[in-house]
Amino acid sequence: MREASLNFLRTLVNTPSPVGHETRGQRVWLDYAKQFAEETFSDAYGNCVAVLNKGGSPRIMLAGHADEIAMAVNYIDDDGFIYVRKMGGVDAAITKAQRVVIHTRQGPVKGVVGNVAPHLMKLEGDPKPPKIHDLFLDIGVSNRAAAETLVRVGDPITLVDEFDILRGDLAVARAFDNRIGTFAVAEALRLLKASKAPLHAEVCAVSNVQEEVGLLGARQIAYSLKPDVALVVDVTHATDYPTVSKMQHGDVKIGSGPAITHGGCNHPEVVARLEAVAKAKKIPLQHEAMSSTSGTDTDAIFWTRGGIASALISLPNRYMHSPVEVVSLKDLELIPQLLAAFVQSVKPGEQFKVKI
Repeated sequence: MREASLNFLRTLVNTPSPVGHETRGQRVWLDYAKQFAEETFSDAYGNCVAVLNKGGSPRIMLAGHADEIAMAVNYIDDDGFIYVRKMGGVDAAITKAQRVVIHTRQGPVKGVVGNVAPHLMKLEGDPKPPKIHDLFLDIGVSNRAAAETLVRVGDPITLVDEFDILRGDLAVARAFDNRIGTFAVAEALRLLKASKAPLHAEVCAVSNVQEEVGLLGARQIAYSLKPDVALVVDVTHATDYPTVSKMQHGDVKIGSGPAITHGGCNHPEVVARLEAVAKAKKIPLQHEAMSSTSGTDTDAIFWTRGGIASALISLPNRYMHSPVEVVSLKDLELIPQLLAAFVQSVKPGEQFKVKI
């Protein structure tokens, strides 16, 4: 991967961006994307947009969500221990015994998620997985008053695990979901800006907020932008490791290219164009089927206003919603190439409609 792009990805992933508190990560994204845009802006809730070829037609939105799953301070007991509320799909079982940072208005506060040693637990039968309200944080104070000088109810909390190279092109981080999406749309903008090929469409690269708690930012920005076409980039579950049922969850491998999804919110003509440009550019694709929803921003975008022709492009990700998400950087590099090739394939004013 290009060194500047890798540095951007590392900074983006390492910058805490808890759901509902995405400002720091959005600043990193805007500072990078503005190099390749004619215009950048943000809206009331922090959705960020970088525009290239303003006034072109059709208007194409390339979108990824900026937020990561997190926790929030919910209660402080008399001894200064902190109990939490989850924001998004936090797994309480794997959050025990982790180091955390509480993001306060005065700055970061370090802490750990407490874990009772097995020697002290005398339970009959198999232990039950903890619930989120069972978790408690230790920030090294002795009482509630001391804790309240440092943190307050509502402060967001993230784990401290950061970007690293596992081996070869495989990288590990706590929150590739979904900084890889915002990375990909910014990189697509870079490729389009540098290309000498004619560009007819207006391109709006979007880093939107609050996906993990209801696809909320995507609803807002899709309504405001009124795009003709939307390509959404997110992660998908790789199924190439032990205990995962391919019969139930499909066959998706790390290192075999990005995946495109078929059915539901995925417009068949947009999907067909993605397949065509991928074939022309020799970009390998994997395929997924969906049921009623995709679980991504595509679900919110495609039915906005009178319907927006949309499609989902996903990066295979092992161990999603954990501190050790693993992805292939080679797979990731292919996504901006696919986005850019799609945009360049679009004719002036072209519309995507289901053929009846």
